[in-house]
Amino acid sequence: MITCFIRYEIDPFKKEAFAEYARNWGRAIPKNGADLIGYFGPHEGSATTAYGVYNIESLAAYEAYRARLAADPLGRENYEFARREGFILKEDRIFLKNVSAPHAKLVLP
Repeated sequence: MITCFIRYEIDPFKKEAFAEYARNWGRAIPKNGADLIGYFGPHEGSATTAYGVYNIESLAAYEAYRARLAADPLGRENYEFARREGFILKEDRIFLKNVSAPHAKLVLP
């Protein structure tokens, strides 16, 4: 299992458009085969940094997933929405493997 981290630089005046984009992926990504952890938008600190995070079995599975997502009507519509509205200024993607698991149970103070 690998985790894809997408770092976005977004227009700070279009945070609501990014939130709509994120909600759309909340439906489309799981439907097309990736385990969505979530999309995270600015709250405190930087008003221009946002993230999308999901798990996928392998890079080969990622390639098949991306093809399904591009063919999916909601996926195509969401890509077009982002292009048309211009709220994404930059997008970087990295794949990482969780090397700290298994984790201990959370202990509350």
